[in-house]
Amino acid sequence: MRSSHKIALATLATVLMSGSAFAADLITVPTSTPAALPVYEEAAGFDWNGFYAGVYGGIQNGSVSGMQYGGGVMAGVNAQFDFYLLGAEVAVQGITGGNTNTSYGQILGRAGLVVSDNVVVYAAGGYGIDLGVPEEDDALLGGGVELAVTDNVSVRAQYLHGFPLNGGNSKDQFTVGAAFHF
Repeated sequence: MRSSHKIALATLATVLMSGSAFAADLITVPTSTPAALPVYEEAAGFDWNGFYAGVYGGIQNGSVSGMQYGGGVMAGVNAQFDFYLLGAEVAVQGITGGNTNTSYGQILGRAGLVVSDNVVVYAAGGYGIDLGVPEEDDALLGGGVELAVTDNVSVRAQYLHGFPLNGGNSKDQFTVGAAFHF
């Protein structure tokens, strides 16, 4: 048993003196150059650049029209600069409930921050128009949060307040939707 104790002590001493690797250490492969290449590269975050299209549903409460609900389609484009995001979007939705059934179109500009690899927080502003009767148009202001769930799909929640330009019906709109990024 004495020889087994000596072998165990020698092995322990060798391990302790050789230095140990920690989980945070980068695993590298030696090359013919003085620098070593990393074996593992962290995956890039979601690519917010480019075109997208999607669907959404939501509720809208107007001072004259009352509580309404509906669904719609949207299409837009984003450009990401480091952790800033700029974009533009058009959307059309059908709305029912309250006093009327109508359709509503909007054009939005978006500006936001990419707060993590897959989350964007943004402000939105633009123009909305009631495509039915009575004719109304609004200045829109609000914001939202968007979360990438796969390499091409994101989900989001958005709030917009409509300030009446013609027609006198201020609106609060909350929507949730999903978009496919090209």
